[in-house]
Amino acid sequence: MRFRMPSAPLDAPYSVTLEIRKSQFIGWCAAVAEPDDVPRLISRAREHYPDASHHCSAYIAGAPGEDHAIGFADDGEPGGTAGRPMYQVLEGSGLGRIACVVIRYFGGIKLGTGGLARAYSQTVSALLADLPTREYVPRCRLALELAFADEQPVRAWLAEHEGDVVDAAYHAEGVRLAVAWPLDARSTLTELDARLNGRLSWSRAPA
Repeated sequence: MRFRMPSAPLDAPYSVTLEIRKSQFIGWCAAVAEPDDVPRLISRAREHYPDASHHCSAYIAGAPGEDHAIGFADDGEPGGTAGRPMYQVLEGSGLGRIACVVIRYFGGIKLGTGGLARAYSQTVSALLADLPTREYVPRCRLALELAFADEQPVRAWLAEHEGDVVDAAYHAEGVRLAVAWPLDARSTLTELDARLNGRLSWSRAPA
């Protein structure tokens, strides 16, 4: 299943800043490939804002709607007032492979549990309003064996059909291409093989 995800990487997260009743809320958002990426984003936020009151987080590390790669944390805020409201905004966005951190500087005015929940969800909503995104395409890794003379036609065909060549190895008999192939591709390599009069061979490569 294809879906939208942030285009901002972990080392350059997309950011917004809101001031709500004298508290400053700084939102960070970045793409993640797995749950283990989220602590890296939180660590960067702590390094950049070491004196902040809280560094709350929420993420969906898989596809939208999945529930096995999700999480959220209140980081010292009253239970249920930060991480969960943040996650609920992410859940309703239709985005996947996404993580957010909201950094709070307390401004001296208590917001109450309802006010905190609104502030954290509002910050994530502000992040998502203009968040740069890209399409995530699930892929498998294939190894293609072909003759030297067929390399350019094969590369051209792959480019037309969303097949990404990620590596090429040359040997005495020809070329081996490592290709990231869309799992939902409408075309098949059998079509390409027919164009080459049966000269192509391929296999599934380890991920």
